[in-house]
Amino acid sequence: VLAESNPGRYGFLWRWFDEIYVLLDLLLQQHYLARCSASFSENFYSLKRIPTRDHGQQLLATAGLPKRQHWKSLLLLVLVPYLKGKLEKLVSSLREEDEYSIHPPSSSWKRFYRAFLAAYPFVNMTWEGWFLIQQLCYILGKAQHHSPLLRLAGVRLVRLTAEDIQALEKKLAGDTSSPTHSIKTQVQSAVRKALGGIAFSLSTGLSVSVFFLQFLDWWYSSENQETIKSLTALPTPPPPVHLDHGASSALLPKLKTMCPLCHKIRVNATALSTSGFVFCYRCAYNYVKTHQRCPITGYATELQHLVKLYSPES
Repeated sequence: VLAESNPGRYGFLWRWFDEIYVLLDLLLQQHYLARCSASFSENFYSLKRIPTRDHGQQLLATAGLPKRQHWKSLLLLVLVPYLKGKLEKLVSSLREEDEYSIHPPSSSWKRFYRAFLAAYPFVNMTWEGWFLIQQLCYILGKAQHHSPLLRLAGVRLVRLTAEDIQALEKKLAGDTSSPTHSIKTQVQSAVRKALGGIAFSLSTGLSVSVFFLQFLDWWYSSENQETIKSLTALPTPPPPVHLDHGASSALLPKLKTMCPLCHKIRVNATALSTSGFVFCYRCAYNYVKTHQRCPITGYATELQHLVKLYSPES
C-alpha cells in the first residue's frame, strides 16, 4: 500500500517485497516453532510437530523441538517457498525474453536459458508428482507425512492434547501464583495479562482480516469491476407495455387446460418464454410465425421462444 501510494519514497518496499516478506515470515515461524512446536498455520489448526522417531511419551508443545529438527523445519517452511517463487518469476521473465527475442539468436546465454526453459516443466512435474505421491501414500496409510518437507525435516504432525492446550494457556498468561504481592509483581502481572490479551486479539483478528482482505480483493478485482460497469453503463430499459386487446387478440379461457387461441383442450402444450402463457404447439407456432408477438400480452416473440412442456398436467 505504501509503495503504490508513494512510489518515490517507498518504492523500494515493492522491489524488495519478497525479501521483506521472507524476513517477516522467518520471525513469525521462529516464534511459533519455539513457543508452540508448530508453524503458524499448524498451530491455528491445533497441530504440533514432534520428531519422527519419537514413539514414546510425547513432550508438551511448549517444550519446543530438538535443535536439529527446529532449524530444518524453519528453513523448509521459509526458504523453500521463497526459492520456488523466485524460480517461477525467473522462468516467466525468461519466457518473455525468448518470446520477444531480446537476446541475439547466436548468444550462448540464449541457448542456455532455452535449455533451462525446456527442462523446467519436467523438473516442476517431478516436484509436484513427489508431493502427490506422498499425499496419496498418507491417505492410504502408507506414510506418516502428508508432505515431503515434513519428512525432510524429520518431524510429523499430531494433534494438540489437553495437556498441551493447558500448558500453552499457562505460558500465555504467565505464572501469576507468586507468593509475594508487591507493587512490582502486580504491575508485571498486569502487563503480562495486557500483552496476552493483545496477542490473543491480534491472533483472532488475523483470521477475520484475511477473509476481509480476500473479499476486498474480489470486490475490487478488474473482472468484477468490468462486470459491474457492463451492467450499470446503460440505462435500465422500461418494462414492456401491454397492448390493447384488438380483434385478433384472444381472451383467456376459463379452463386452464384450454388453448386461448383455438379454445379446445391443449395438444402438445407449449409455453411462450416471453409471457408464460401456454397454447397448443400448432396454434402458438402459426400465430408467432405470422404476428411475431404473444397473442395475450402482445410482447415481441419469436419461434425460438416456444418451449414445449412434457410434464403431465394436473
